[in-house]
Amino acid sequence: MADVEAELRSQLTAAFEDADYPVETQMDLVPALPQGPGTTFEAGDVRFTAMELASKISSHQDFPYEDVETLVDDVIAGLRAEEML
Repeated sequence: MADVEAELRSQLTAAFEDADYPVETQMDLVPALPQGPGTTFEAGDVRFTAMELASKISSHQDFPYEDVETLVDDVIAGLRAEEML
């Protein structure tokens, strides 16, 4: 699972690194996504769209985010908490 987590971390960082930080809400992240809310993240047997991600882990996020690293750390923690990883 470590390889899956590392791959997802890489994909999430690449997708969100160009967001206009600080971001105040999930909607602030949408313009940074290559295919908007339909952007797909996939590693191993784990696959989800940005929209699915937002709905599953919203309660695990702590906006605002000042940088991509903190955002991605919380996303990965949320995926674990929701047993998606």
